[in-house]
This record gives sequence, structure tokens and C-alpha cells, in this order.
Amino acid sequence: MRLLACVLVAAAGIVLDQWIKGLVTQNMTLHEQIDLLPFLALFYAHNYGIAFSLFSSLGDLSLIIMTSGVVLFILWLASRTDQSQLAARLGFALIVAGALGNLIDRVTLGYVVDYVLFHTPNWSFAVFNLADAMITVGAGLVLLEEFFAWRRQRG
Repeated sequence: MRLLACVLVAAAGIVLDQWIKGLVTQNMTLHEQIDLLPFLALFYAHNYGIAFSLFSSLGDLSLIIMTSGVVLFILWLASRTDQSQLAARLGFALIVAGALGNLIDRVTLGYVVDYVLFHTPNWSFAVFNLADAMITVGAGLVLLEEFFAWRRQRG
């Protein structure tokens, strides 16, 4: 996957993430829940930390610096991958898109907009957003690429 394709994937991910977050903030009230399926709902929440609200006590500046550092590290790792490593390159593009999508929220709003809730009557998963999903899927693709490379090396 060429650099331009990676940039386009990341840019499209950021635009889609910000567009959906805009729709949520314009059309829902904070903590409003709209059930879509028995186990899936839109639930508008503010996340002042990172995944699962971790590190929310650090404050915006610390989280902005931490996220920026992670993005730079991911870009460095991505620059070291071969063009033939399609899954890893796509994964890195998704991770960067998700991290930057959430970073935009943190810089402009002071929190991250979350809106997806998986739940049952007795249990609920953390509220998350498309950017979080892109980070998770991206990391999975990178790990998958590494696993298959390891298997090829072992013969």
C-alpha cells in the first residue's frame, strides 16, 4: 500500500469520525440513549480520559501530549514497514486516523465524543466511537501482519 493510499485512508477516517460526532452532538442530548437493537444503542457521552476513561485526571494538556507522542511513534513504525505489508500499512493508517480524530475532539472540546454502547439488560460495555474502533481494528491488522510474517520466517 503506497503512502498516498495510506494518507487517503487516514484522511477519510478522520472526516467520517468527525462527521458522525457532529451529527451526535447536534441531534442528541448528553447521556441520551437511542436503542437500535436489543444489544446496541447510541449513547452520547463525553470522555475526559482515553480508552475506558483512563487517565482522565491527567488533564487535557497531558493527554494531548501523550496522544501526539503515540501518533508520532505510530508514524515512525509505519515508515519502517515494507509496501508489501498491506495489512500493517492499512492498520497504521487506521490507528493514526482514530488517534487524530479523538485528538481533534480533545483539542477543540476538551473531551472526546463517544456514542456507541453495546449492552444487555445486566451488563454494558464502555461507550466508544468510530475513532476507537479504527484504533482497535488497526492494531488488530498490525498484529495479524506480524503474526503471519513470524509464521513465514519459521518456515
